[in-house]
Amino acid sequence: MKRVVVLGSTGSIGTQTLDVIAQHPDELRVVGLAANRNADLLRQQAERFSVRHLALYEEVPGSGIPFGMNALVHLSTMDEADIVVISVAGVIGLMPTLAAIEAGKDVALASKEVLVSAGEVVMPLVRKHGVTLTPIDSEHSALFQCLQGYRTDQVESLIITASGGPFRSRIKSELADVSVEEALNHPTWRMGGKITIDSATLMNKGLEAIEARWLFNIDIDRIQVVVHPQSVVHSMVKFKDGSVLGQLGWPNMRLPIAYALLYPDRIPNLLPPWNPTDTPTLTFEPVDESTFECIEIARQSARIGGTMPCAMNAANEIAANAFLKGELKFLQIPEVIKLTILEHRPTVPTLDNVLATDEQARQFARKMISRLQAS
Repeated sequence: MKRVVVLGSTGSIGTQTLDVIAQHPDELRVVGLAANRNADLLRQQAERFSVRHLALYEEVPGSGIPFGMNALVHLSTMDEADIVVISVAGVIGLMPTLAAIEAGKDVALASKEVLVSAGEVVMPLVRKHGVTLTPIDSEHSALFQCLQGYRTDQVESLIITASGGPFRSRIKSELADVSVEEALNHPTWRMGGKITIDSATLMNKGLEAIEARWLFNIDIDRIQVVVHPQSVVHSMVKFKDGSVLGQLGWPNMRLPIAYALLYPDRIPNLLPPWNPTDTPTLTFEPVDESTFECIEIARQSARIGGTMPCAMNAANEIAANAFLKGELKFLQIPEVIKLTILEHRPTVPTLDNVLATDEQARQFARKMISRLQAS
């Protein structure tokens, strides 16, 4: 029996995590739940799973639920917990992740921003404390599965697949006036607003490349991205002998969630299995990086290193949310990110430096958005 804390339990990944836990009552039990501010749903979840330990990131007056970063950290380090699911938005997940690792808890990580912003801080702690960090993202779960039993020095490259998002067949000039509704119309996945915009710009693949760089200790320039519209091959590993291993399955986040929580075991579930004859044609295309420049922006921030990926990630979050609010045009998202990167002077990533960089980059990105609105 693994005892599980879920941070971000009311979001898309969090609710699916609870569905997975409900399917495996003999192997998994919820002992702690946290949300941003949805106290009503959090209470419902607590009642469903008989959970006493709750937390909110933002205060909800009258709820009686502990709130703030300290409340999240407390849940992540409870004696009752064995594994902590980090599925909160943004860099908020960093401190609970570090606290859980230092407390000897295994971590199932869904928040890309934790490793994008502070992979250089997080991964040495994972090794130091001997805990397991299992990725929940379908792409990283695929890579994690394909690498079982192999050494990093046997790997030629990692191949991350992308659906291509809603604008896969368009060129840059056709994206100047796309609407928020068009950008949110993802062909495969149903996700939150910000991550869906990341999928439309393909910044999600840039973030995933940085995350993979830290998870698997692979140089950023040995991580490729290819477009795979069917979203059946979730990612691949190319080995030095020319062999390529991939992980295949229907696009359903419950499968990588179950793998992350139950690792190293594989236990039957209620998900429909993929069959080769169901999708007899699987196709792959190169990414049009002249149109979708966010991937190279992310790579460049990783090459520079230090706190630069943190600044890049913070600027992207501000710009993507500004587009969702109608404050930016779609093609201005990478423009804001590039301006922020040019402004930032990277330092050695420590917890304090990462948090300071995150805040400074957000402030600068907001300033650039105001300037673009006025021009």
